[in-house]
Amino acid sequence: MSTITTHVLDAVLGKPAVGISVRLDRRDGDAWTAVDAGATDADGRCRHLAQDAQFGIYRLTFDTGAYLRHAGRSTIYPEITVVFHCDGEAHYHLPLLLSDNSYTTYRGS
Repeated sequence: MSTITTHVLDAVLGKPAVGISVRLDRRDGDAWTAVDAGATDADGRCRHLAQDAQFGIYRLTFDTGAYLRHAGRSTIYPEITVVFHCDGEAHYHLPLLLSDNSYTTYRGS
């Protein structure tokens, strides 16, 4: 089984983005099923979204709008969704590098 984790770095501040709500869902046919949800910790990480993820299509949804509004900033991306394929065998660490009007993601280790 796979583990799925993430972290968010506020690229404008060069610091972890603390308190961003993150939701993990798994595609089940034409619908999505909730797997887990949490918020980034003091290090900007969600370490325990899935400890036993099976083969399938998953999505991470980040509530970036609330985080940036709380910081007095605006964004064109109030929510960011990252959809990815999980083989059910490896670790999936999917970081998000966030700024007010752009983002990048990649598969980390």
